Amino acid sequence: MTVITAYKDAPTRTVDIGGTTFAYRQLGPDTGTPVIFLNHLAAVLDNWDPRVVDGIAARHRVITFDNRGVGASQGRTPRSVDAMARDAVAFIRALGHDRVDLLGFSLGGFVAQVIAAEEPRLVRRMILAGTGPAGGEGIDRVTRVTVLDTLKAALTFKDPKEYLFFARTTKGRAAARQFVNRLKERTDDRDKPISVTAFRNQLKAIHGWGVQRPSDLTAVQQPVLVANGDHDRMVPSSNSADLARRLPDARLTLYPDAGHGGIFQHHDEFVAEALEFLES
Repeated sequence: MTVITAYKDAPTRTVDIGGTTFAYRQLGPDTGTPVIFLNHLAAVLDNWDPRVVDGIAARHRVITFDNRGVGASQGRTPRSVDAMARDAVAFIRALGHDRVDLLGFSLGGFVAQVIAAEEPRLVRRMILAGTGPAGGEGIDRVTRVTVLDTLKAALTFKDPKEYLFFARTTKGRAAARQFVNRLKERTDDRDKPISVTAFRNQLKAIHGWGVQRPSDLTAVQQPVLVANGDHDRMVPSSNSADLARRLPDARLTLYPDAGHGGIFQHHDEFVAEALEFLES
């Protein structure tokens, strides 16, 4: 059996969970602990940076998926992070895994925190990127930032992620263009875009996470790598530092001259650190 190590070549598969079909892709060696990627607001399978996926899949099984109601997955997208976490756990178990590593980006990082707290034996290690703890500074304003930057992008004929994920500096603008182009590398079997209803439900879940009381993270004993850009406007970078302080076994990396998508702008450094962390 040929091992697929390029995300653009990974076929889209499905798994039935209680009568609801979930779409996913997997690649990399079929040994060791799989790394489950948990996606960001409005994202489908094709929104993962292939450099990050391919870099980690060179040495680890990587599984990306559309959670309930997102992209090609069926069902109605939940309006709470807790419900999204339950769906993610059901997906992981449906694939037959009882021990996984998690890489949660932005909204996916919220989901990862809940999974680790609620299902501690399921999670070995965790990478939390561009994310923050419940009740974190500015998280309740994600909707406003998203809407304003999306309008700005429409007026300038750009992808909203160029504004939302990257600093508007010379390096940031160049990295944004490169990232958007990388997302187009897959030309066949592309995912369905997110629906308006799913997008709105995700925004409600994010707002709820932002206004709820901070969670006690001292029970999360797994090793955690916390990463972000040093100028995140969506989930302010101070949340990453706060998250690392709250977690008993965490280390923090803030990438310079970078925003919410710092792990995509500095993908080579991030992949190297992620691999070292997962294998330590």
